[in-house]
Amino acid sequence: MIDKKVRIIRVPFWMGSGRIGTELGPESMITAGLLGQLKGIGMDIVGDCEIDCCRHPSGSAGSGDIKYYTEVKDMARKVSEQVVGALQSGFFPLVLGGDHSVSIGSLAGLTGHYRNLGVIWFDAHADLNTEETTPTGNAHGMPLAIALGRARFKLTDIQGSNLVSKDKLVIVGARDIDPGERELIREEGITCFTMHDIDRYGMRNVMEKAIRIAGEGTDGIHFSLDLDALDPQIASGVGTPVPGGISYREAHFAMEMIAESGLLRSADVVEINAVLDNDRRTARHAVELTASLLGKRIL
Repeated sequence: MIDKKVRIIRVPFWMGSGRIGTELGPESMITAGLLGQLKGIGMDIVGDCEIDCCRHPSGSAGSGDIKYYTEVKDMARKVSEQVVGALQSGFFPLVLGGDHSVSIGSLAGLTGHYRNLGVIWFDAHADLNTEETTPTGNAHGMPLAIALGRARFKLTDIQGSNLVSKDKLVIVGARDIDPGERELIREEGITCFTMHDIDRYGMRNVMEKAIRIAGEGTDGIHFSLDLDALDPQIASGVGTPVPGGISYREAHFAMEMIAESGLLRSADVVEINAVLDNDRRTARHAVELTASLLGKRIL
């Protein structure tokens, strides 16, 4: 059962993607009616904090393996502290990004609180690049490699944390996977349901397996929703769109299944680029999916 007390953590951050616009994502979701939707399904909003992120770096992206490394690490530490605070108070942490690097902070806080966390990762990308395999140096493509302990940048660099187990991680909706990520998925046996799998087996079968893998024997599931998991024809307001994604109704069905499982403990909603989001359509979809994830039903 999802806790009725929700702590919203806004993270207006873009430097993990290297492209401005995602820092406006949290406010875009609020403007699109998130608070009203959550209150309408009986959620009690117990705090709505905004992380003090660096929005205008003083220097360049840097020449290291991770662009804006200092800014990313500082943001992740602050997010982690807020997530831990929410959990210690018995609240459900709902993190609004920002680009997907904000999940480094979410996972650091969650693994510091839970010893055995399951993770379901809705994304067009695998986000498993390391400093050696990244083609861009953008941190939003690295959160899962960091969470698994495969990158040099680790969750323990932020706070004392447990790793996410490769056996309890499930990626859903992937269709743009870099060579180094593909090798890591095969080497570690990470469960990755691509769009081919969704087409072949259907969303119901995929989600039943995902929930079983991430949920059995764990402290619960963290769900991370990258809006580029959806097909760009319905969610174009993202920085890295990939054709052939999850449909609107498939996405809602997946959210409903996770909510029904009773295993959800926390969530991220990320990668809405408000600069690219015509008429806030992507933000509205994000709000609707979040409501379904937290228990909203048609009847």
